[in-house]
Amino acid sequence: MPAYIALLRAVNVGGTGKLPMPELRAMCEALGFANVRTYIASGNVVFESRLAAASVKKRLEHRLEEYAGKPVGVLLRNAHEMAAILAGNPFADAPAERTVALFLDAAPPANALDTLSGQGTEQLALGKREIYVFYPDGIGRSKLKIAAAKDGTTRNMNTVATLAQWAAQ
Repeated sequence: MPAYIALLRAVNVGGTGKLPMPELRAMCEALGFANVRTYIASGNVVFESRLAAASVKKRLEHRLEEYAGKPVGVLLRNAHEMAAILAGNPFADAPAERTVALFLDAAPPANALDTLSGQGTEQLALGKREIYVFYPDGIGRSKLKIAAAKDGTTRNMNTVATLAQWAAQ
């Protein structure tokens, strides 16, 4: 059965979008997903489903909207895609906690790096459906704004590595 990783947008961040991880696991199990596991309280869930990715995403987003009373974005990857994101990290030699993948639903626009604002020392690279960013001075100090990523969600490479490992098991 295929393994999926669902990355939720704006969950348990800044006091908004509170969703306890036991609730998220229960929702996924109620949708018929198997071997459901959540990772840290920021909306990362790994599970298995025989459903196609589009159906998984649609069902999970619908259930989350019922729960939250508003749309909750879900970025979905399968085990192979998450492993490829980890392997394709162009900043693999940089500290994993300062390097992120910004997950998107579609390929970033070709001009995504031309529409940045506030860029300082950050380094960026485009992926298939993600944008990689290395924050040498730390993400907390950054003023970087990436217009192409407004509907995306970010995970550092430590999290990406763990999720890829879990999905491969």
